[in-house]
Amino acid sequence: MILNAVIEKDENGYFAYIPELKGCVSQGESYEEALLNIKEAGELYLESLEQSEINKILSKTTTIVPIEIANA
Repeated sequence: MILNAVIEKDENGYFAYIPELKGCVSQGESYEEALLNIKEAGELYLESLEQSEINKILSKTTTIVPIEIANA
């Protein structure tokens, strides 16, 4: 299963989440650690779901696209 992971860097390290899995978040001191942690968190999250919930996630399409927003 392929899902999108968003990884953000700030002064405290890296924060990661999977938009398709509401509330599935993790963190790490490095990008690599955050990526490994969010993959593990996603796997654990999916283990807690019923097959019908997984099917619902699989039926959705999520696209991450850069957009330009005017600065006021």
